[in-house]
Amino acid sequence: MLRHSAEFAALLFVVAGANPASAHDAKSGWSYPFACCSGYDCREVSDKAISERPEGYVINNTGEVVTYQDARVKNSPDGEFHWCSVAGANDSKTICLFVPSRSY
Repeated sequence: MLRHSAEFAALLFVVAGANPASAHDAKSGWSYPFACCSGYDCREVSDKAISERPEGYVINNTGEVVTYQDARVKNSPDGEFHWCSVAGANDSKTICLFVPSRSY
């Protein structure tokens, strides 16, 4: 039994080493920061998924307001909205929100 446990532990070590912890990429090719994404938390969302009001950005699915000064708000490298939520769920709390630069 001990031998099988050691073999299993060795297999887990090899599998974990083969896939180091890293974030996944947005469709346009840039990588989400690991602090925002554990490989499945982030995705591009349409402009209709996020709205704005004086207090900040509103996640329309949940009603959550992420203030403009919140550290979770990040610049979007590709000019699209990207939402990172707990477990990538559509009804969970925001981890990061990537927003397009404003044009003046």
